[in-house]
Amino acid sequence: MNKVSRYILAAIFGGLTTVLLCAAYTSGSLKRSRTSCSGIEVCIRDSSINRFVCREDIIRHISGAHGDPVGKLLDSLNIAAIEKTIDNWSPVRKSEVYMTKDGILHVTLEQRTPLLRFQKDSTGFYADADGVLFPLQPGHTAHVPVIDGNIPLNAGDGYHGRPASEWERQWTDRIVSMIKFMKSNDIWLKNIAQIHVNEAGDLVLIPYEGREKFIFGQPVGTEDKFRKIELYYTAIVPDKGKDMYSTVNLKYDGRIICRK
Repeated sequence: MNKVSRYILAAIFGGLTTVLLCAAYTSGSLKRSRTSCSGIEVCIRDSSINRFVCREDIIRHISGAHGDPVGKLLDSLNIAAIEKTIDNWSPVRKSEVYMTKDGILHVTLEQRTPLLRFQKDSTGFYADADGVLFPLQPGHTAHVPVIDGNIPLNAGDGYHGRPASEWERQWTDRIVSMIKFMKSNDIWLKNIAQIHVNEAGDLVLIPYEGREKFIFGQPVGTEDKFRKIELYYTAIVPDKGKDMYSTVNLKYDGRIICRK
């Protein structure tokens, strides 16, 4: 067979392959366009840790924004828009939405994990390890450290996202770092009953036992201030006695100021 014949056969074979691929694609597209959504499959990856949402909540959330997907033609469903709707839902950290050939709409998601809770008057909200604020959720309360009092954040009911101003973001990140440090040494979480922000903006740590209130100041120099608390219990209390002081000020470098 000469070169010309081989080229002709190759061209014919290539053309037939293209035609067959186009036909298969067209057939698949037609089949998809005639296929309806037959159900919704939900996977909540961290359901054993967080219980903010359940399968029924997710289906209601999708249906509320986009209508009930079940029974709709697959080509009419905007998968990207459904995923965005779920991602913008405050208790959700990240989701993935996709369809399979059998017409099932799959929703896989991970919830936000609260690190701490702020209580500002009657308004409460969580912060996660990334410093993202999100509302308290009905039906489930996370057991995390609570910071109450004069919280310097402009976040009302329903607020979701990072704090608005640079100063608020910085303050929140420092609080988050402080709570992470306390969690790394479980003794502090077990012994500190309450963290309060007073009118001067200072953090005040109140232990479960004793009358002392530790004036922590701003959430900076965390490790040094907790070393001072440890020193207070190991050196000052044995010498002066338990419940001798009402306040222990940790704000100033190199000093522990105790007042009766």
